[in-house]
Amino acid sequence: MREDGKLDYLELPGGDLGAVKAFYGAAFGWAFQDYGPTYAAFDEGLGGGFDGDAVSDKPLPVLFARDLEAVAAKVEAAGGVIVKPIFAFPGGRRFHFRDPAGNELAVWSET
Repeated sequence: MREDGKLDYLELPGGDLGAVKAFYGAAFGWAFQDYGPTYAAFDEGLGGGFDGDAVSDKPLPVLFARDLEAVAAKVEAAGGVIVKPIFAFPGGRRFHFRDPAGNELAVWSET
C-alpha cells in the first residue's frame, strides 16, 4: 500500500537504453517494461525506470502523495522550492522540488 511521503520510485538517467537494459539484465537478471523508445521501467524491490531523455545526470527519487496540491503546499511551507509545477504524465501527475541541500526530488499521485 502506498503511503504519503514515502519513497515510491527511482528514476535514473538512461543514456543508451539498450546497453543499460542489457547490463542490468545480464548482471542482475532484471526485466523491463518499455514505455516508448526512451523509457524503460523496472520493479526490482523498488520500482523505477531509466529515462533516455533525462536532462539531469543524477537519480531522481520520487515520493508518493494522495493529495498532490496539499503536499506541494507543505513542501513550500517547509522551505522547499518547486522547480517543476504539477504536470501530467502517463500514469498520473507530479511536481519536482529542491530541498534545502539542493537535491531535486519529485512527488507523484495517481490522480
